[in-house]
Amino acid sequence: MNLPITDSTKASSGGAPLTTSQAKGCCAPSREPRLPDIANGRPARSICLTGQEFHSSIEIPEGTFRMGDAFGEGYPTDGETPVHEVRLDAFHIDATAVTNNMFASFIEATGYRTEAEQYGSSAVFHMLSTATGRDIIGTAAGAPWWLNIHGADWAHPTGPNSNWQHIPDHPVVHVSHHDARAYCTWAGRRLPTEAEWEYAARGSLEGKRYAWGNELTPDGEHRCNIWQGTFPAANTRADGHLGTAPVGSFPPNGYGLYEMAGNVWEWCADWFLPKYYRNSPADNPQGPTIGAGRVMRGGSYLCHDSYCNRYRVAARTSNTPESSSGNLGFRTIALN
Repeated sequence: MNLPITDSTKASSGGAPLTTSQAKGCCAPSREPRLPDIANGRPARSICLTGQEFHSSIEIPEGTFRMGDAFGEGYPTDGETPVHEVRLDAFHIDATAVTNNMFASFIEATGYRTEAEQYGSSAVFHMLSTATGRDIIGTAAGAPWWLNIHGADWAHPTGPNSNWQHIPDHPVVHVSHHDARAYCTWAGRRLPTEAEWEYAARGSLEGKRYAWGNELTPDGEHRCNIWQGTFPAANTRADGHLGTAPVGSFPPNGYGLYEMAGNVWEWCADWFLPKYYRNSPADNPQGPTIGAGRVMRGGSYLCHDSYCNRYRVAARTSNTPESSSGNLGFRTIALN
């Protein structure tokens, strides 16, 4: 069920309405597709660096693994079952999510304008917003913790008064699936398939709940940036963070990959179909050819077991490809 944003100031502020789902309200609000107001027609600027020079990639060996939720803990509508065997070729994946600094180099090189910039607004969690007055366009009905903020985008992650340069080593956010693919084109890379993402996230651990094992906080140690406290009003910040954390803040998994759980949701290449696992190919699956949005993986700093237990390694959800929010980013894979 989609719930509309209360958006009484949209016309005067230049924002675009968002929707959210009761089951996914802490994940990332959705934007309905429409033609953005501004086209990406500016010529690229010439600089020396290319995106390929910024990526620290980890080689993931070819292999076979069992994909899906072995514990029966997933949301039925997410389609985390049946558990099924998948074989993958070797690939190289980013050790971390793409950072603000990396994304800024892409913007500088190309003059690209993200969809959040084109639409004029994006979704910011209420406790992180630095916007005031008419820049706060509206809230999500049923999920009032999401604010539609005029001027929020990758360069202004918490509103028009914020600046990415204050957090250059944090994962870039407010990027749509289209934006992530544009970055990949510039960098000579691609988004991971959903199967590649889960295989890499498991870090060679078979059938575990999380990227590091079955216990959320082994020996009392926080292994990911998620919500502690009572969502969405009180966060104890026991893991040290309210919003995004710098990449590399938590221990890597068995393959040397950081923050495969929590921090920010990560776009995958696949279209999302809840029933796909029932008949997906066993060899290098590429996802369905159609679907209800694009796959997102990993959870974010807003995930909490009382509301959105999607920081488990098998967890999956989706969003429309033009959607953006303050907890949604991506990592990339090298082209073969």
